[in-house]
Amino acid sequence: MNVLLALPESSIAYNIRETMSRVDGIRLSILENLDEKQGIDLKGFDLVVVNGGDKGILKYFHKVGIDSPPVLGVYEEESTGFLAQVDVRDLLNVLRMIMSGRYKVEEVTRLAVEVDGREHEPVLNDVALFPSKSASLIEYRLKVNGEDVWHDRSDGLILSTPVGSTAYSLSAGGPIVLRNARVFLVVPVNSMDITRRPLIVSDDSTVEVGDIISRYKCEVVLDGGNRVTVKNTLRCYRYRYPARLVKVEGYSSASSVIAKKVRLAEDMLGMPPSAKLVLKTLEYEGALNQRELITKTMLPARTVRLALNHLIMKGYVRRRASLRDAREKIYELRV
Repeated sequence: MNVLLALPESSIAYNIRETMSRVDGIRLSILENLDEKQGIDLKGFDLVVVNGGDKGILKYFHKVGIDSPPVLGVYEEESTGFLAQVDVRDLLNVLRMIMSGRYKVEEVTRLAVEVDGREHEPVLNDVALFPSKSASLIEYRLKVNGEDVWHDRSDGLILSTPVGSTAYSLSAGGPIVLRNARVFLVVPVNSMDITRRPLIVSDDSTVEVGDIISRYKCEVVLDGGNRVTVKNTLRCYRYRYPARLVKVEGYSSASSVIAKKVRLAEDMLGMPPSAKLVLKTLEYEGALNQRELITKTMLPARTVRLALNHLIMKGYVRRRASLRDAREKIYELRV
């Protein structure tokens, strides 16, 4: 089996390479640079192993706009993943199961994104539309397949895939949707009109958000990462290439992912608002130090420290030393 290891610069890449060398029949290649503009040749590969947890999975599918072989996501020990569902400690056993044919490939829909007529990277979770400054409203008109659905004023809007239904969309009041559902979600965030409820549309629909107005410039946020300024129109539809994810029995249960998210959502009801904000920031930005958290959340340093202590005590966040400077502490999700 021809296997490609993507994102080899992560801290667990060496362990993954050493583990693969112990499995007979694997011919390993390394993808050093995830930049489609320089050309990514995936022909001839049977499997792509992506390390770096959920963040690595998202980065891979953002950069690879072409049809990809099935992807196996690996996360670091003492952490857990929702997209990357194989602990590096279980990788040897999982690879042997794959080599013996005991796995399935799940195809999940991605969203194509056009901002003001220009195509951007497809997303696996969600597209969020917000003003660049918090605590300000956005006004927009929503169309599905060219027909007006509503005109709204709200804090923002989230367009989500079924995979993304347990991410940002869930925090905004959207429903949990199983991955194999052929739908997209449209979730208004704190609408001024109580009739603006989450909307589910078929995944062969084209969703257009137009006539976008706000006191400040508005941005489209792709999977919680890259930001694109939008002047008038956001258009989304099913991307031509789905993401294909490897499912191994006992390691990749959709119900277990939903159960983890439901437990987290229940616990968040009693969390301090500052802890919720820090948790969501780490979920979308990845591992950060305390200084970066203060900058991104705009919370006072003492508030961030208290929020981190609460999340560490509850087991949602772990603290580790930076690889660059052992004196610096890095905070990352454990859920």
